[in-house]
Amino acid sequence: MKKRLILNCLCLIFAASYSQNKTKSMSDQNQPPVATIKPKTLEKHGDVRTDNYFWLNDRENPEVIDYLNKENDYYNKATAHTKDFQTALFAEMKGRIKEDDESVPYLYNGYYYITRFEKGQDYPIYSRKKGSLSAPEEIMFNGNEMAKGHKFFQLSGISISNDNQFAVFALDVVGRRIYTLQIKNLMTGEILTDKMENCTGNVAWANDNKTIFYTRQDEKTLRSDKVFKHKLGDETAKDVLVYFEKDDTFNVSVAKGKSKKYISISSSSTLTDEYRTILADEPDSEFKVFQERVRGLEYSISHYGDSFYIVTNKDKATNFKLMKTPENTTSKENWKDLIPHRDDVLIEGIDIFKDYLVVSERSNGLNKIRIMPWSGKGEYYLPFDIETYTAYTTTNVDFDTDVLRYGYQSMATPSSVIDFNMKTKTKEIKKEQQVLGGKFDKNNYIEERIWATATDGTKVPMSIVYRKGLKKDGKNPVLQYAYGSYGISMDPYFSSTRLSLLDRGFVYAIAHIRGGEDLGRQWYEDGKLLKKKNTFTDFIDCSKYLIAEKWTSPEHLYAEGGSAGGLLMGAVANMAPQLYNGMIAQVPFVDVMTTMLDDSIPLTTGEYDEWGNPNDKKYYDYMRSYSPYDNVVAQAYPNMYVSTGLHDSQVQYWEPAKWVAKLRVTKTNNKQLFLDTNMDAGHGGASGRFEALKELAKEFTFLLDLEKIQK
Repeated sequence: MKKRLILNCLCLIFAASYSQNKTKSMSDQNQPPVATIKPKTLEKHGDVRTDNYFWLNDRENPEVIDYLNKENDYYNKATAHTKDFQTALFAEMKGRIKEDDESVPYLYNGYYYITRFEKGQDYPIYSRKKGSLSAPEEIMFNGNEMAKGHKFFQLSGISISNDNQFAVFALDVVGRRIYTLQIKNLMTGEILTDKMENCTGNVAWANDNKTIFYTRQDEKTLRSDKVFKHKLGDETAKDVLVYFEKDDTFNVSVAKGKSKKYISISSSSTLTDEYRTILADEPDSEFKVFQERVRGLEYSISHYGDSFYIVTNKDKATNFKLMKTPENTTSKENWKDLIPHRDDVLIEGIDIFKDYLVVSERSNGLNKIRIMPWSGKGEYYLPFDIETYTAYTTTNVDFDTDVLRYGYQSMATPSSVIDFNMKTKTKEIKKEQQVLGGKFDKNNYIEERIWATATDGTKVPMSIVYRKGLKKDGKNPVLQYAYGSYGISMDPYFSSTRLSLLDRGFVYAIAHIRGGEDLGRQWYEDGKLLKKKNTFTDFIDCSKYLIAEKWTSPEHLYAEGGSAGGLLMGAVANMAPQLYNGMIAQVPFVDVMTTMLDDSIPLTTGEYDEWGNPNDKKYYDYMRSYSPYDNVVAQAYPNMYVSTGLHDSQVQYWEPAKWVAKLRVTKTNNKQLFLDTNMDAGHGGASGRFEALKELAKEFTFLLDLEKIQK
């Protein structure tokens, strides 16, 4: 009896101990933070929205920083089991990259310019050699030295004076793309006292070697709205405002043309352009309007000889055409067709040489490079053999040459820089991207272009790449990527980091959805404003096609997009969450309504031609119907990894923060939802050559972990 009592007591003690340990274990579990609800009523056009997380819109508020840090802590603890894999992936991806690498030198004004990296260093070294590649190297800027002491560092806007003596350069040490301009004497190494704050990094030298034109931005909206003129050695307070753009839907930039005869100020919105010019030899003259702005008239200008060449949509040239006008009579009534408009060919730009005109075109979604001698005899196209390539003209600063420099790559072919002699039609590969590690062979991969049919019957192309031996059994993990805004085409490109997914069985697909310009200008027009939903449904229909054709299944399909592509992710997550096992949304633009109604936020007013102006009820109602944050509903959502930067100037950090907070309390399942905020970076993520690989390793391990691939 006594023994039984002792045993019972021991059982009770054990049970109590077990209960205490279980309770303690449950309390120690990593729980996601729940953001405080502070309802704010927002009303427009009689529509009332309640925003429970509006308060997150204050990066100076300690409570906001505390919430972001808690989200980071939750993410880090929840993914602690993948940290070793992240480290291994980072090393794997870094191991494919040649650390002591350098760019192909280009000749400009008597000097060869080179950008190079040293082993173990994060930032580029900018150097030059006078007259010959065998000449002594002159280091202009060593980014590694300049970056010391900064958590974020970006050097930009390097521009050299005509006499090769001075260089303007721009620095951003925060990540909000707000630059400080300074000037270096390249002969003595001295940094001059001239310092221009709150700049964009956009600069043009006059031909007198002492006058600089530069752009500044509004301190609050970050809109580039002013062009100033600075004289070397003068106090910045004496800088002359030469142009102020009053229309808050336009941005300004300044440039000197390739012929070096003119300096131009461009003032542009999504749908309209206006240029002003002066002779580069006369920096104190007044800028003259080239062609005044006309709503819907887009144009860009290039000078050659006694004429300007204009790429424009004048006369309803949807896919643009090339026109010509005398340099002294530049208004549009004087423009004459040189290459007329074609319904099936988009003109993307031109490069002018002494003896040749080079036209970059796009036909059936593919890049074309057209060589046209000024003599009018023997024009031709560069030949390309496959359908999943990207070709583009690159650094062509030399005017008097027969050599065109262009880039080429495909989804399985590393990028190359090629010098093509337009006269002899011979080419020299100056550099092909090296993939180190000894394991890469492009013959191990297959690339294809396939077409999905959208809901409205439109054929939508996809570029895909995968490792040989793939079986279409519905079990393959597929990462489907797209952007789909601003008329930006997502051409097929090579990525050495992507090999880490392909070699582990992933298929990578780029969906060339409407909203980009992949199939011409109309492709863009059909994915913006009141047709924006085509972008989202195209992506969904591409996903359905991949599933129907047994490339994959909903259990193995993943979606990825960033910025405006992050809006795509948010909309698709609301519209068709059942199609995806996981999503990656990088710096996503998801709070469309609040952002587009706040004209103090950077970029908002300039976006009206892309999304519409919500002060007009027609556009308000349409945006309201797809804005990801406003359309989160009680349903099961995919696993989601969401990233942002505290100092992001393009998509403010609070958009993804609010979105994640709302998803946490609304979604009906317990799948993963992570918000990962870089507290030291902006829209482009971490600075430093290899820091970005650490962020990529996070994304890859998120996908691979869901696929139960652990090494």
